[in-house]
Amino acid sequence: MTTKAFFQPLDRVAIALMLLLSLLIGFLILQGDVVVPRVRDFSWQNQQIGADDISFTFTFSRPMDVKSVEENLKIDPPLAGKFSWAGRRMVYTLLTPAPYGANYKVQLQGAKDKFSQTEASNRIIEPFTGQFRTRDRVLMYIGADAQDKGRLVLYNLTKEQKKLLTPKDLVVMDFKPFPDGEKILFSARASNNQDLLSAQLYTVTTGIPAKTDKPTAAAGKVDLVLNNKDYQNLKFDLSPDGETIVVQRGNRNNPSDFGLWFMPANHKPGEQPQPQRLQSQPGGDFLITPDSKAVAVAQGQGAAILPLQPDASKPLDFLPQFGLVQAFSKDGSQAAMVKFNTDFTRDLFLVTNQGTQKSLLKTTGSILSCQFDPGSPTLYCLLTQLISQTEYIEQPYLVAIDLKTQQQKPLLVLPVGQRNVQMTLAPDGLALLFDQIIPQENPIPTSPNNLKTDDGEAIATSSLWLMPLLPISDNAISSIQPEKLPLVGFHPRWLP
Repeated sequence: MTTKAFFQPLDRVAIALMLLLSLLIGFLILQGDVVVPRVRDFSWQNQQIGADDISFTFTFSRPMDVKSVEENLKIDPPLAGKFSWAGRRMVYTLLTPAPYGANYKVQLQGAKDKFSQTEASNRIIEPFTGQFRTRDRVLMYIGADAQDKGRLVLYNLTKEQKKLLTPKDLVVMDFKPFPDGEKILFSARASNNQDLLSAQLYTVTTGIPAKTDKPTAAAGKVDLVLNNKDYQNLKFDLSPDGETIVVQRGNRNNPSDFGLWFMPANHKPGEQPQPQRLQSQPGGDFLITPDSKAVAVAQGQGAAILPLQPDASKPLDFLPQFGLVQAFSKDGSQAAMVKFNTDFTRDLFLVTNQGTQKSLLKTTGSILSCQFDPGSPTLYCLLTQLISQTEYIEQPYLVAIDLKTQQQKPLLVLPVGQRNVQMTLAPDGLALLFDQIIPQENPIPTSPNNLKTDDGEAIATSSLWLMPLLPISDNAISSIQPEKLPLVGFHPRWLP
């Protein structure tokens, strides 16, 4: 009779492993906590960011000494910002949008573990280097020379590359970029049709991805969004979130049937979204609010804020003293509004969501456009001053207004009589674009090839100008001169 071994081979292996693990655990306990702190995740690593991207996040492997991290974080080129913490997560929020067309390096070395001082150890973070880049500086305009006439043109200032986005058989009349920059919404008429009220709405792809690691459609893919079969499509706007289109439409057979319609901006292939009427009083100029849920409309003797829903008969708000909303700040807390006076002058007001109203300026001419600086309390405006009342001749000029002090800083005086100037502020707030149109002296009224301004004036040619910007407190701003770009076109806009 044989005696069975007390320990089987498998038992002996298991016991040996347990003893080995016990020895290792004991060794680690005697050595103390030796895990080296490091950056586990950097939210902007190898990403392309835009003006809407205002903060990045670091996630650490261990709780960190806050002061040592904040003192040792380096960004090249520098980006001013502020820190906030939640456990092992650190958020760095930019004070102003990162300048476009640049590569950035983020480094962290020399930062300490949170418990290194109390435990008399010297746990220094594993050196970290990250990188990201901002979007290229890209502008769009309507071409005005023989080759590009009436076509939507995209020009990459960073790479000095030019693309024609729309075909020759369409004459572009107006356009709005989507917030991710991958598509543009535009209105256009057929090149063989001189009827300015025959516009249809389309989208076209830019070929520029919103993110560096995201594939996108090739440039120049045009899709019809809204036809002109029963209604004329007049002015339109695209919501800041890129989800809704609002169009001012008029019935071809019934002039009294006139008003605002809204529709989704995106749809699945093969679907044709149908616009819905905004049931409200007829209005004039309009602008979608920053939250993309309402539209501000010049209505009667004031400005109404209407919800984007079929029944908009009850305004969310009504401001009887103002006739027009020129611009909203990005967060929606402020608006630039125009008051039309009985003596034919105009006042520009700053109106806040707290009910505060501040008068910014008065002009005998027109307030053509305004835009809020995304990174400072500054409002840039394109205005005119009446210099001859008998012939009604206007002098356009650009001005920067400090919204805290109401200080005005003239930027540039433009040629007399050029009322059809278009101005646009770069998404990073560092430059202005504007055009200078030269009208045709003896246009042929029946020519379908005529390019026309919003006032119906035939365009012979047009130049585009780029003006760098500095903070308006800087005395050097008055010495900045605009640069004429080697482009022939009008109606410039920046890609977001």
